[in-house]
Formats: sequence, structure tokens, C-alpha cells
Amino acid sequence: MVSTLVLGASTGWTVGLVLGVVVVAVAAAIVIAIVVLARRIAAQARTAVEGLEVVRAQTAELGGVAQINDSGVRILHSARALRKVAVGR
Repeated sequence: MVSTLVLGASTGWTVGLVLGVVVVAVAAAIVIAIVVLARRIAAQARTAVEGLEVVRAQTAELGGVAQINDSGVRILHSARALRKVAVGR
């Protein structure tokens, strides 16, 4: 009877210990997966930043676009005014 109690008690500890190891292993696997994904995201972010720097450098020369657009609008208004005078409307 005593050996049955000892066997039952030791089996409980063994099952608990195995379950604890399994839980820790699963948690470690999840953390490792998160770290791997975080490193991959960081590398992609670095690539994106480098690409954005290239785009910024390429578009920095377009500083006079607002003035060009303004001139285009003025030309359009002048053309419409001339058309009204020419057509009579």
C-alpha cells in the first residue's frame, strides 16, 4: 500500500515535470520565432529606408514644381480668356 502511494506520488511529479518542460520548450520556440521574425522585419525596414533615401534624393530636384504649376494655370486662364474674345462668348 505504501509503495502504491509512493509510486503514485512519484508519477505525479514526473508528469508535472514533463508538462513543465514541454510548456517551457513551447514558450522558447515561440520566443525564438518572434526574434527571427523581428530580425527579418528589421532587415526589410533598413532596405526600405535606403530606398526612401534614394527616392528623396531623386525628388529633391523638383523644387520648382509649384511655380511651374502656377505658370501653367495662368497660361490656361489666359488661353480661355483669349478663346472667349475670339469666339465671342
